Amino acid sequence: MPSQENTRPIEEHLQVIPYELEIIKQDFAKKEFRMRKEDRAARRGKVCLGLDVDIHKLEAEKLRKGKNKAEEDLDSLKIYYKNLRMSIRTADLGKTSE
Repeated sequence: MPSQENTRPIEEHLQVIPYELEIIKQDFAKKEFRMRKEDRAARRGKVCLGLDVDIHKLEAEKLRKGKNKAEEDLDSLKIYYKNLRMSIRTADLGKTSE
């Protein structure tokens, strides 16, 4: 038969274990909540970064199109200028031969 001295500490010990388990469960729940919150924030940040990248891509494409249009306009002006000079020369040659 176990003596009362030996039984009492075991009973106290058995009462402490559920209390410690409860503390561990609460700590785990807090950490899980914090991690889920951080995960959601990271996902939101990722979405925002994705949107920023999309915006920069659109801006770059718009600038490329503008540059191409400006180059086309410059080429057209060069051709127009060249034709205009030839017309002036032809007109000047016609005046001098009269």
